[in-house]
Amino acid sequence: MNLQLIEVYIPDQHFDTINEKLQDHEHRSYWVSSESEERMLVRILVDTKNVEEILNDLEEVSNVVEGFETMLIPVQTYLSKDTINEAAKEEEEKEKEDSDKKAQLLRASRHELMNAAEKNGHITVNYSLLILLSAIVATVGIIKNSEAVVIGAMVIAPMIGPVIAIAFSAILGDYKLLGKSVLSSLYGVLIVLVISIAFGFLTDAGMENSQYLDRTKVTLIDIPLGVASGAAGALAFLNRLSGNLVGVMVAVALLPPSVAMGMSIGDGSFDAAYGAFLLVTVNIMSILLAAVTIFSISGIRPVRWKEVQRANVSRPLSIVFVVVIILILAFVILEGQKII
Repeated sequence: MNLQLIEVYIPDQHFDTINEKLQDHEHRSYWVSSESEERMLVRILVDTKNVEEILNDLEEVSNVVEGFETMLIPVQTYLSKDTINEAAKEEEEKEKEDSDKKAQLLRASRHELMNAAEKNGHITVNYSLLILLSAIVATVGIIKNSEAVVIGAMVIAPMIGPVIAIAFSAILGDYKLLGKSVLSSLYGVLIVLVISIAFGFLTDAGMENSQYLDRTKVTLIDIPLGVASGAAGALAFLNRLSGNLVGVMVAVALLPPSVAMGMSIGDGSFDAAYGAFLLVTVNIMSILLAAVTIFSISGIRPVRWKEVQRANVSRPLSIVFVVVIILILAFVILEGQKII
């Protein structure tokens, strides 16, 4: 049982029309009460799969009706006479589903995902501090050649959020959110570079160990690593799962190579810095390619006509752009290996 509760505050003069429209949607329970002298409160208990359709209708109304408000509340437990044999019924329904429905990716509603993406795309004090701390820990881990310390740094590095937000906003054609997400990602990488450049300038320790050298070399096999990381991050985001464990995969692809690039710049080893830069770029583009693809398959689409038109242009362009960049980077990597 996967249910959510939608609370809708409707001005009295619009109640009859909206109430009738809401009741047409499939729901488990439906309650109406007087919230105040001017507004009515409607509570709708619905299956999660039906949430997005209802919210789409409510979104259109909220743009033109003053005093109209909607809240979405997750439901942990719901008991009634109808739920006693629900498990068996759900099993029967699953068996009757056709192959197309089975192939669809499960995900939260577009509105929940949009709110999460907007949150991930903002630069906050917590984000800045976590990036700062993870950069220090990762740099020290590389200098000490300690894999455990580097992994610890990747656990606390919040690098998955902005990158996933970039892919999500590109799919919807939300260029404002796209700009914020790109800025947030660059801001995080910049903090890592500043910290690691300082360490590289002040000391040459750690410039010969495996933790450092492995992050200054890039091969074609690094592309599948980035793709797998991006796919895992996108799936976790779609299902609103905890990003900590999946975030480590994305941090694996971004944090240590960024540290290696900064240490190389600080030490004046620009050939190594170039290799680390290629690795960071390859990983970012691979992550974006996987995330954009997953989001496209999941069926995320805007509702308003202008947004639909913009998304129809942005979606294929974003995929083509990332693929072209990856192909160019792959060519550069192959040429570099021939020279070596």
